[in-house]
Amino acid sequence: MLYLATFASSIPAVFLLGPVLSDPNYVTSAGNDTSVVWGCLLDLVNATACVGTAAALFPVVRRQNESLALGFVTSRMFEAAVIAIGVVSLLAVVTLRQAGTSGTDHSSLITAARALVAVRDWTFLIGPWMVPAINALLLGYLLFRPRLVPRFIPLMGLIGAPLLLISAITTMFGINDQVSVLSAVATLPIFLWELSLGLYLTFKGLKPAAVLGGPDSTHATGGGRM
Repeated sequence: MLYLATFASSIPAVFLLGPVLSDPNYVTSAGNDTSVVWGCLLDLVNATACVGTAAALFPVVRRQNESLALGFVTSRMFEAAVIAIGVVSLLAVVTLRQAGTSGTDHSSLITAARALVAVRDWTFLIGPWMVPAINALLLGYLLFRPRLVPRFIPLMGLIGAPLLLISAITTMFGINDQVSVLSAVATLPIFLWELSLGLYLTFKGLKPAAVLGGPDSTHATGGGRM
């Protein structure tokens, strides 16, 4: 359910944050602070749900490989921290706008606000883009080997992770754009991986035999069921 909460919070946040992200002069305009604050709140819900997914799965996946399980928890916490930095940056823009512009150089305000929005843009690339690829590699392996869930689910994450990393790194160097065909293709497998994992765990749950049996359970039981 926490995985599904990340979708329920992050998707509406994209639209609610539109005014501050798309208007370069937002800080000196009439603005729509209510929409932006709600978007920031949803991003914080997303960050909290990210940490929650790792905390909920850790007791199970640590039985497969504790080092990789700790890596998954750490990367999920890092993702949440980066998202929070982006939220603080946008809330700072709201504060600058609400403080009033009388007697203040508008160009200075606009420059400061654009810098804060630029910080958020980079956190969006690193947090919800680059780090989820690492999450998918770690958790995908932990779920795939003992067949804790049907193998096609973690397989989507294991396939999508390298694509998303390539997309994010090429975007960092200006070769790719976050809104491009490559980005869309790279994002789709990770989107389906996390959505299908959330739905499966919510309505079906992990395979009990694999959970109780540890990393070698599939051999002990003659293989896991799909």
